[in-house]
Amino acid sequence: MPAPRRVRCARLALLAPVCALAAAACGPASPPALRIGAVFPLSGSAAAAAHDEYGGAQLAAAMVNGEGGAGGRHIDLDVRSVTSVSGVQQAADSLRSDGVPAVIGAYSSALSIPLAAAVARDGMVYWETGAVADQVTGRGSPLVFRVGADGADLGGNSGRFVAQQIAPRLGVTPSALSAFLVTVDDAYGHSVAGGARTALESGGVRVAGEAVYDPNAPQFAPVLAAVSAAKPQILVLSSHVNDGIAFRRAFLADHIYVDAFMGTTMAQCYPEFGAALGPDAVGVFASDRPEADFNPGALNSSALAVYRSFAAAWTRSTGRAPTEEALAGFSSAWVLFHDVLTRAATSAGGIAGAARSLDLPPGSVPNGAGVRFGQTPADLGQNLRAASVIWQWQAVRHSVVVWPSAYATGTVTMVPLPA
Repeated sequence: MPAPRRVRCARLALLAPVCALAAAACGPASPPALRIGAVFPLSGSAAAAAHDEYGGAQLAAAMVNGEGGAGGRHIDLDVRSVTSVSGVQQAADSLRSDGVPAVIGAYSSALSIPLAAAVARDGMVYWETGAVADQVTGRGSPLVFRVGADGADLGGNSGRFVAQQIAPRLGVTPSALSAFLVTVDDAYGHSVAGGARTALESGGVRVAGEAVYDPNAPQFAPVLAAVSAAKPQILVLSSHVNDGIAFRRAFLADHIYVDAFMGTTMAQCYPEFGAALGPDAVGVFASDRPEADFNPGALNSSALAVYRSFAAAWTRSTGRAPTEEALAGFSSAWVLFHDVLTRAATSAGGIAGAARSLDLPPGSVPNGAGVRFGQTPADLGQNLRAASVIWQWQAVRHSVVVWPSAYATGTVTMVPLPA
């Protein structure tokens, strides 16, 4: 098995534009630098989005270092590029050998689930910067933390939106609605679909059925037949980007009508979704973490200043606005570097204890979240104040945040969808 590739910040050509901004994080410092591990798939099919998430974390380190570091110690990111599960344990072992007390990562749920377990087994804190599958923090490890939303948050937000916002616009009570779930068969898909089902049923919406498909070889004919037979008013899709695009095309080609098409995941918010579908994306809703165009009024003054510094630095470096992955990586790493490491002993136990003591109200984190980590076995290490929003595509290649109102930059339209 090939060793995971070590990537030092000062020579990370793949992330050169952002790394230039973080150069301060790579130089010598006195007292000795505080080395923090980082594991991301920096090559392969997930590389573009993973670069953005890692780049956001780099900027968080650079900004904290610019303020004097974490407790006076420079943060130095010790990076491994891992693209498959087979490299996860070796990356964790390598970082343990380097003496890091904590590891950030890893964008992809498929990597993050085993990586969180491997890092915790090796006695280090694992700090998730992006992946949403419930299983990352769902195993009751006191060394695993996630600042961002999990699948239950994103799916639950979708279900609550249907009950609280779609039903009134259709002029009915939630109990008069039925929803059908279409779910990609992996940990990510089942996490968000499970959250959606729970919230729908809690809100009074009847779940008429669920059809599951293989992400590697999707067969949509039986799925569409099941949807057609159930005749739901609401279609709830949990997918990745490419299969989500393919399903939407197949759904429209079969001339199936619903009053609202609801994505439970960030997949339906990606620019690729709107670009590929054009007018066929218009009207679709999706649940997501905040991106650059959420309402900054959701932030308190301190978080707003940090967000503006981050956004300006990111745009100068990359020539584009911060992506959802960049903001997620920055916000998660900022909480670790700025709010935890500045008050923690630099052992894994000290970092975990300081994290569990955080109590930040909503609007305190640059993506609009607050921070309070769950303490029970079921939610241990999961941020109970994570931020999630609902988007809607309202024109070709144009989407806006429509809910909750604190984050919204537009209002809900096209309910019901045009026939």
